[in-house]
Amino acid sequence: MNLVFDDIRISGIAAAVSDNWSPITDFVEKGIDESTIKKFSAKTGVKGRYNAGEKQTTADFCFAAAREIIQKYSINKGEIGTLVFVTQHPDYKSPATACVLQYRLGLSEECLAFDVNLGCSGFTCGLAIAASLLHMGSKKYALLLCGDTSAKEFFVGRETKKTNAAKMLFGDCGTSALLEKDNACEKMYLMERTCGEGFRAIISPYTWFRHPQLPSDGLGDDRMDDIAVFNFSTEKATELLRESMKATGTNPEDYDCLALHQANHLILKRIAKFTGFPEDKVLISLDEFGNTSSASIPVSLVKRYGNDDLGKRLRVLMCGYGVGLSWSTVDCFIDTDKILPLIHTDEFFEDGY
Repeated sequence: MNLVFDDIRISGIAAAVSDNWSPITDFVEKGIDESTIKKFSAKTGVKGRYNAGEKQTTADFCFAAAREIIQKYSINKGEIGTLVFVTQHPDYKSPATACVLQYRLGLSEECLAFDVNLGCSGFTCGLAIAASLLHMGSKKYALLLCGDTSAKEFFVGRETKKTNAAKMLFGDCGTSALLEKDNACEKMYLMERTCGEGFRAIISPYTWFRHPQLPSDGLGDDRMDDIAVFNFSTEKATELLRESMKATGTNPEDYDCLALHQANHLILKRIAKFTGFPEDKVLISLDEFGNTSSASIPVSLVKRYGNDDLGKRLRVLMCGYGVGLSWSTVDCFIDTDKILPLIHTDEFFEDGY
């Protein structure tokens, strides 16, 4: 599906993490040898990550990011008509965490709030959902909240190369993007793709309804076909980015930056090379934050531009790709003064349970 909006713009981006940052060298204390850690860091580009507190969830970080945007820009909460929460780590099995976030943020009862179970493509796919609802509705604003607390997740079973890599790769982060209806803005171009045939490439099939029990192989729940994921990411993301630029009559020189899902450094370099983007235009955040799933694109923008006070207007080409399999691109304009500095919080929600 391809979408074009000439009345929607991104009017705020924020990202929140804890105060607890740790280098991946700390994994020596957890039984991973130093040479393995060095090789992993050289291959992926990850140097460390932020870790959620014991009681913190993805929703707590997204709440802090959304609250900062609302306060910073004096947004009328009654004009926020949509809240989309994209995560693979919701607070509850039921109800939707988005409903709780609507309450915590003090939004109107006229706000539509729901969860979306997506990972690495969640921000770009989420923009398509939120922008579509905002375009069709009567309210002025929509909130897109994206993030995961993958570093906090407990990996069940024996130690393997894959579980060790997963422990070092992921970081905890939550983000918020404010979308605004504005009839005087530049066009936003979006392309959305799904290939469910590849669902087994990244999957957590156990301890849920179809397979309630873990198997006895000792590998735990999370499964990933590394080669299939690498080939998918480099091929499909590259193809769609080229298709997007062809449709808009643009080339890499027309963009201020390329914001990619932060899978690993090798994938980012290959996508940049195959699409003609110089490496200095490719945003990098996985060195400091690790792979933050659906938060990785907005946190990359925050890292590069969150402290920029030059008031520059950016043209950004984004691409998210991953679990599903799903992938999508967004071509849009964002003002740097709408990208807020990184937020640190140790807050968590007391729900009475």
